Amino acid sequence: MIVVHHLNNSRSQRVLWLLEELGLAYRVERYQRDAKTMLAPPELKAVHPLGKSPVIVDGECTVAESGAIIEYLLDHYDEADRLRPPARSSDKRRWTYFLHYAEGSMMPPLLMKLIFDRVETAPGPFFVRPIARGIAQKVKGGYILPQIRQHLQYLEGELAGREWFAGDTFSAADIQMSFPLEAAAVRGGLDAATYPRLTAFLARIHARPAYQRALEQGGPYELLR
Repeated sequence: MIVVHHLNNSRSQRVLWLLEELGLAYRVERYQRDAKTMLAPPELKAVHPLGKSPVIVDGECTVAESGAIIEYLLDHYDEADRLRPPARSSDKRRWTYFLHYAEGSMMPPLLMKLIFDRVETAPGPFFVRPIARGIAQKVKGGYILPQIRQHLQYLEGELAGREWFAGDTFSAADIQMSFPLEAAAVRGGLDAATYPRLTAFLARIHARPAYQRALEQGGPYELLR
């Protein structure tokens, strides 16, 4: 049976969702972030040296990284290619692009915003706090927020005339894109008034029965707040 090493409020929620879409049997090993640092517990290093999540174990095979896990599961368990377009098609090229874009391009500025938000509000000596706050605000205003807006505007345009990122039907590329868009909705300025197509996309994926079953398996998912 496939074992998912699942960290709360993390990318591993996507893996649970994919497994539910594929109808596969699996078992969840749960890990909790440190309440202060928000880092994964050291126990995860026994599964993979980097101590990150998601990681799956399938028999003798251990696979880390969301995109690699998605490709592994589809290669081994989606023989009908229900969740990816035909090889060498234009939709497959879009599928591959968004599978990698989600983490390679979209997530870095969102992660930087999370870090600088914490720098801006972190406790410290009274004479240091204004300096740290000023630096954080300057970096966010001059680089991070414009980058996030650029990505959101780009993605809003990519959904013009389509409901899904890689063609006319739902695919694993949409699963991969869920996490950065959910993060953007929480802390990146993704709102219904400015980005109606992206907001509608999130509503569509959240309504999927497999998505709801994955939430039941994974537990509280703070990115939805």
